[in-house]
Amino acid sequence: MAHAGGVPIYKETGLEDILPLAPDHYGEKFQLTLWIDLEYCTGCRACTTNCKSENNTPIGMDYNRVIYVEQGSYPDTKRYFVPMPCMHCGKPPCLASCPVGAISKHEVNGIVEFDTDKCIGCKYCVWACPFGAPQFNQDKRVTQKCTLCSHKTVDPDSGQPSGERPACVDTCVGRVRWFGDQNWLASGRRKTRALSVVGGTPTVLYTDPKTA
Repeated sequence: MAHAGGVPIYKETGLEDILPLAPDHYGEKFQLTLWIDLEYCTGCRACTTNCKSENNTPIGMDYNRVIYVEQGSYPDTKRYFVPMPCMHCGKPPCLASCPVGAISKHEVNGIVEFDTDKCIGCKYCVWACPFGAPQFNQDKRVTQKCTLCSHKTVDPDSGQPSGERPACVDTCVGRVRWFGDQNWLASGRRKTRALSVVGGTPTVLYTDPKTA
């Protein structure tokens, strides 16, 4: 059941104590993205599994990879896990590299989309992306990637959020993945720790584990 005056993206999850209720309408132009809390990610890869189920990707093709990073020197070391979805960049290098116009950035919600009907499988976008998001589907002979589950999270007519969450967010057992407008996500109580650790134009936000 929807809350009055807002989109119930996080109802009954306890996150209402951290994030304000999402507005009914973000405006004419905004950026949908993810905020991932690296402090509490356990590397269980449930996001990877549920994403694979949602998108029916073939073996060896994962839209949501999880890598690990180690810091420090023995015996003072620390390991943390870093989920790597598509960054839905402000200036996508994959878009600039496509010779047939198969890649676009949604003019309303900022999601970077691939048109598989136009894709010729040249893999230029695979080579151009520094984050390894575009992946070549050997079965279909086209390149695909994370779309933030736009087939269910976005209203196809208005481009506004539908109230549904991406599969990776729904399945996260630690509730460390949050979905919404970039500015809205950064307005939560932990906004001083929300940052894009990769810098530049990527829009995905991470909680810096070094501040934990």
